[in-house]
Amino acid sequence: MTKSLHDISDAMKDIDFCMLVSRAADGSLGGRPMSNNRQVAYEGTSWFFTLDNARSVDDISRDPSVGLTYQGKAGLKGLVGAPGLFVHVEGEAKLIRDKAAFLEHWNPDLERWFSEGADTPGLVLIEVQAKRIHYWEGEAEGEVRLPASAG
Repeated sequence: MTKSLHDISDAMKDIDFCMLVSRAADGSLGGRPMSNNRQVAYEGTSWFFTLDNARSVDDISRDPSVGLTYQGKAGLKGLVGAPGLFVHVEGEAKLIRDKAAFLEHWNPDLERWFSEGADTPGLVLIEVQAKRIHYWEGEAEGEVRLPASAG
């Protein structure tokens, strides 16, 4: 069954953590687990909070191309032996250091990592705009490409 962008966005909201992969200065790939706090917009945008001393911030400053990898719950298919949902997002990242944007995307659960909330020194919001989303679910796979105006 072919999935729409809306189907993929809805599924990604149910997956709290993903791996954000960026390109390091030496050309290697570096990954870091990130929480999307269930904020995935229908248009294909994800937001992540981090600190400005994170390697991913340096990487994105040099090269905004990133990958996000999600693994969904196994569900019924997983119970009968077929793999569950896997999603890979190819996107462009933007670093945001604006407190108004922090407050717009803030979730109280984030205080586990950022004890001073949106006032945490060095806080950075990473916005990832999807360009292409590839998914696998059981034996099915597909791709959603976003129009240039959305990506």
